[in-house]
Amino acid sequence: MNHRRILFLLLFFASSVNLLSQGTGNKYAGEFLAIGVGGRPLGMGGAYVSLVNDVTAGYWNPGALAMINYPQFSLMHDERFGNLVNYDYGSVAVPWGVNASLGLSVIRLGVDDVPNTKGAWVDLNNNGYFDNGDRLDYSQIRFFNAADWAFIATYSKKHSDKLSYGVNLKVISRSIDDGSAWGIGFDVGAIYSVSPKFRIGANLQDITTTLLSWSTGRRELITPTAKIGGSYDIPFFKTGRITPALDFDVRFENRKFASLASAGPVSFDMHAGLEYGFKDLFALRVGYNDVKQLTFGAGVKLPKLNLDYSFAKFDGSDQLGNTHRISVTFTLDDEKFKRKGEK
Repeated sequence: MNHRRILFLLLFFASSVNLLSQGTGNKYAGEFLAIGVGGRPLGMGGAYVSLVNDVTAGYWNPGALAMINYPQFSLMHDERFGNLVNYDYGSVAVPWGVNASLGLSVIRLGVDDVPNTKGAWVDLNNNGYFDNGDRLDYSQIRFFNAADWAFIATYSKKHSDKLSYGVNLKVISRSIDDGSAWGIGFDVGAIYSVSPKFRIGANLQDITTTLLSWSTGRRELITPTAKIGGSYDIPFFKTGRITPALDFDVRFENRKFASLASAGPVSFDMHAGLEYGFKDLFALRVGYNDVKQLTFGAGVKLPKLNLDYSFAKFDGSDQLGNTHRISVTFTLDDEKFKRKGEK
């Protein structure tokens, strides 16, 4: 086991002990939900709340899901910290009637096969310390998974050609060894087209505050987050476009030092992205996210299939590794599956 893995596991166990202890904590309780989904959004630094127009709207902005006219499926895989952490996402959405859509998304962030050596220590000299006279009984080491799950059901409706809105019902499950937690939360989102080229969007996540109740008696609160942003399409010659996008996250967790700016308990973070698209066939992307990472990405649009890749560089990447994300979106672009009433 290399030094990087040992360091990560030590930090992981330290946080696990704190998490499973009694008491109530709020800050960063829902941080795994802030990572984002999809290769296109990550390539643009997560500036996507006003730009999303596909099945991933169930995560980014439930109000935008009504914009799909065909059933869509999406899958994503992301490996972090030298493949120690796996981050996976899947979603499906279908048009519902003339002006509504339904969707279901699943997110998992997990560290798998973590060794628990608590019952494998053989204290040969009975001094209560692990020293040169002691050893591990490897046959007594057991392994467990630590995982965060989110199940998101989305309903979205188009109010007019310019405005659509939606709501998410989220069920959250977390587990660390033999400790587990459950919670239920709600998101509300809307997207408005100021013009055919200019859009603004907002997603109010965990709007009623989400309570996570642990089997140990611990309770955590995921406080509301407001994601607000805009995007604009600029024609580039005759065959392309350039789309800048800018988002702001407004949180209420008293993040005084881990944010771009703060005022009392309220903190502000920024996401910025730029996309160049050519004939709706391929795209190049660059972005800057809320954790001060420069991101890059590219995408290809094939018949019924979108392929997107993105890359984010960590400081000290020789120890933590970089993030590579691949996502695919499949559209049932067939007349028999088309939304009713669409021409």
